[in-house]
Order: sequence, then structure tokens, then C-alpha cells
Amino acid sequence: MELSTLVDRLDETLSTAAYADVDASANGLQVGPETKSVEHVAVAVDAAAATIEAAADAGADVLVTHHGISWGGIDHVTGRAYDRIAALVENDVALYVSHLPLDGHQELGNAAGVADALGVTDREPFGELGPVTIGTIGDVSDPVDVGTLTERLEGFEGRDRDVRTLPFGPDEIGRVAVVTGSGADWLDEAVERGADALVTGEGKQQVYHEAREAGISVLLAGHYATETFGVRSVQERLEEWGLETTYVSHPTGL
Repeated sequence: MELSTLVDRLDETLSTAAYADVDASANGLQVGPETKSVEHVAVAVDAAAATIEAAADAGADVLVTHHGISWGGIDHVTGRAYDRIAALVENDVALYVSHLPLDGHQELGNAAGVADALGVTDREPFGELGPVTIGTIGDVSDPVDVGTLTERLEGFEGRDRDVRTLPFGPDEIGRVAVVTGSGADWLDEAVERGADALVTGEGKQQVYHEAREAGISVLLAGHYATETFGVRSVQERLEEWGLETTYVSHPTGL
């Protein structure tokens, strides 16, 4: 497959253009030549020296990641930026990035994957950010307590510490909102839409008091741990398109 064809397919599948005005990440092809043949694609959560090296060692032609190396432009190609770009160019590995589009996709996205793992059904888009959304909200068919929901989160890849819980909601959780990564800013929307719990990766100091006063539980399952789902779903789609794939696991513990 030609690189341009792959990029077009990914852009269309993930609705990349819809997030252009709200995402600091330069989504799409961040590093790559005008023309290139692609047979093997590696996927990873982060574009970092370790994952680029692993992709090159696997013989990948392209690395697809959730977190890229360009956040609103690169003014100077020095230091870490130089090292990462040099590693990509020297190993002839292109870099495709999908940040918020891969958070909000209702089938392939990170939030969708978390919701699947938690047994959340009857879902709707959640996590408004301008004209788009970056999460999902839905119902647990058999309401559970915070402990049971926490146990399900503990099984996520990349966890090396306990899930942090703020158990301020009802004893039985029947409706769950999910925004992966750093999603505490959507607490008020979760309350407004009747969620008993908000699941995200990491929180902020004020979320403790906000959740307590609003009567909603918050579960912090780790930034990395909640954002492996999207690239794994993209990996499955790439294989359906006839491409060889490699998943690069590099947990941060954060």
C-alpha cells in the first residue's frame, strides 16, 4: 500500500479533519516522505526514542501513535525533537499520529475501548470540546459498586499501581462517563448527564472537592493504561487492510 493511501484511509476513518481546530497535536502524517510503500506498521501509545527504535527493529515502515512529537509546531529541530526525527528518518520510518480523534472515536477510540472493558452499553458521545467530543457515556447493564468497577480497571495493560478512587457517588454505579488520559475537566458534564462515575486517567487537585460536592465517584486508572485501546483497535483495522503489524508496549506507569 502507498503511504499516501494509508494516510488518507486513516484520516477518513478517524475523522482527523474534524479535530483540526481544537487539538494542539498535529494529527495525521507528522514525519514522512512524499512517496513510500508500506507493508508493515507498528503502533504505540507514544512517539518516543524507545518506541521509534522498537518500530525500526521490527522492520516497520510506519509508526502509528496516539501521542506524537509535534504539538502546535516545531520551531527548532534540536535536542529531543532532533533525536526523534533523526531516528525516524535514518530508519526510514514514517510517523502517523492521532491524538484527540483517537480519544473520541465511538468505535475505535480509547474511551470506547475502556467502556467495552467496563461493560458500558447504550453509549453516546461525551466530553464536549468545541464541535467534537472526546469520550463516551453509557449504562452498566448490571449496576456495580465502586470496588467492582475498580477491579475491572486494575486489569488494564500498563498498570503498576492501584487505581485511585474518589468514591463520592451512589453505592451502585449504573451510568459511567469516560474520558481517557487527563479528563477531569469534564466532571461537570458527567454530572449534568446523570453519570454516577467518571473514569479517566489522571486527575487534578480540585477534582477531589468538585466530585465530593457533586456526589459523583471519580476513578483514575492511569494516563497510559487508559490510552492503549485506540492504537490496538487501529492495529486490527490495519490488519484488515492487509498490512503486517507490530504492537509496541512501553508503559510509563503514569
